[in-house]
Amino acid sequence: MDKVYLGVDVGSISINIVLINEHKQLLYQSYVQGAGDPVKTVQNAMKEFSAFMADYPDRKISGVCTTGSGRELIGLLLGADLVKNEISAHARAAVHLYPEVQTIIEIGGQDSKVAILRDGLVVDFAMNLVCAAGTGSFLESQARRLNLSIEDFGCIAMESENPATIAGRCTVFAESDMIHKQQIGVLQKDIIMGLCLALARNYAGNVCRGKELKPPCLFQGGVSANPGMRKAFEIILGYPVIVPEYNMVMGAYGAAILVLEAMPEQTQFQGYEIQALDIRSSGFVCQDCSNQCTIMEIRNNDLILKCSGGRCEKWIT
Repeated sequence: MDKVYLGVDVGSISINIVLINEHKQLLYQSYVQGAGDPVKTVQNAMKEFSAFMADYPDRKISGVCTTGSGRELIGLLLGADLVKNEISAHARAAVHLYPEVQTIIEIGGQDSKVAILRDGLVVDFAMNLVCAAGTGSFLESQARRLNLSIEDFGCIAMESENPATIAGRCTVFAESDMIHKQQIGVLQKDIIMGLCLALARNYAGNVCRGKELKPPCLFQGGVSANPGMRKAFEIILGYPVIVPEYNMVMGAYGAAILVLEAMPEQTQFQGYEIQALDIRSSGFVCQDCSNQCTIMEIRNNDLILKCSGGRCEKWIT
């Protein structure tokens, strides 16, 4: 039997699945939108994955790692052998593909991160979880407002030769500024590229404040597929930015590598069973103290799988 390893990245917008062999070669990848229900999305994704695996009976899943904001819950449901944070997973994939990497820009659907590496190790990092400016959800909302697909949005930005000056520190101000530029007749391509530059400046000045962004620099996550944002970062940083081959699934790829290197003796993987589970969530307000925390319960029929949302340890499962 050939040993294979599964990495699952559960983000705020997308669910990514990667399967690798013992040589860290990618055998399968899946990038699907979460649609606000990560459990149901993972259930559907595992149906597709199990159908793929049925064609390869000689492959045996020997380890599973989950990462991303939903890593704990999905790790519990899948029977993950390893649960790792996004910084570790993205960095491991980056170092495997580009051993000399010194900076990682990672921008997803709802948040953005930077990791500073030296000699293959993460020495500093930062995350922006407060403002959506520059994230995938904001760029998609602006593309829809302009009646463009997100793919066309990035390509049109590349046509600009005279980018407009757009305020990028806040989503509200950025949108207002774009509307104003439209009303005074600025070309659409210049507005779009101006927005990309504003968001890159905001990222460099906010998320990366006080950090030395040395090349080689990798650009990962969903927003890295936008050529306008890549060009904007190259202009702001003053050197080429590399978009790796597996840019959309680097978190899952890194997770798969991490569990391969951890070499669990016996995997706990039970992911195929998740398809048949009747998983539901419900919430209530705990009245035991003045905090009145909203507690979320995840159940499989009457069995409580996980509780979250409390400030104390009472509801930790």
